[in-house]
Amino acid sequence: MFGLRSLFYPWGFLVQIVALVHFVKRRPDGYWLYIILFGGFLGASAYIVVEVLPDAGLLRGVFQGFGRRSRIQALELQIIDNPSAGNYEELGELCLEQKQYAKARAAFDKAIAARSDSPHTFYNRAKCFLDLGDPSGAIPDLEHVVAKDRKFDYYRAAGLLADAYARTGQLPQATPLFAEVTQISTTPETLYNYANFLRLQNRHDEAREWTQKLLAKKRTLPRYMQRVERPWFRKGKALLKELPAA
Repeated sequence: MFGLRSLFYPWGFLVQIVALVHFVKRRPDGYWLYIILFGGFLGASAYIVVEVLPDAGLLRGVFQGFGRRSRIQALELQIIDNPSAGNYEELGELCLEQKQYAKARAAFDKAIAARSDSPHTFYNRAKCFLDLGDPSGAIPDLEHVVAKDRKFDYYRAAGLLADAYARTGQLPQATPLFAEVTQISTTPETLYNYANFLRLQNRHDEAREWTQKLLAKKRTLPRYMQRVERPWFRKGKALLKELPAA
């Protein structure tokens, strides 16, 4: 027994630390915390196999980020001589992917000023406003996009517009739009936003029903998509706790 313990020491602690760091960052199902803490080396190893290794596929974005940063620098130099709408649009898209939302919005502002006929550019600028916590700023751009194409981005634009209306207190405008979008789109984002909208109206039973639909959807998604959509499921669990008991 002592020999087996010495074989795992200190690697068992290191494996547990790796597992705990990943758990804190990704926040998977809570039972994994007990497995990591009380399962020692074997529990942490099981967690790494089941949760950490599949996440390695998501690291592609990290490596792609290096290429995006180089391209951003090249575009910034290129724009000095050629401040075209296309260059500003590409710069904005790259900055948006890098989560540089203020910089992306500024680039889309200039792209729209040079060429204001691209719904895609208005849509991307709206997402910048939303990520910067400014839903009122996003509304005109989303209204422009939805007016041109109600199905834009598989109804996500309409769903974001409904959510922006709700978050700015424009509930009468949000109601019919949510009613339309939720008949077609069942993405975790849409389900959460609609459940939150119902909560804002104190329609707690309906909010609970739609939150449960969101959480149930997790079981129908492939493991990869469960990881991608994990923030929405986490928000759904928090929303369910906020709702008064039935």
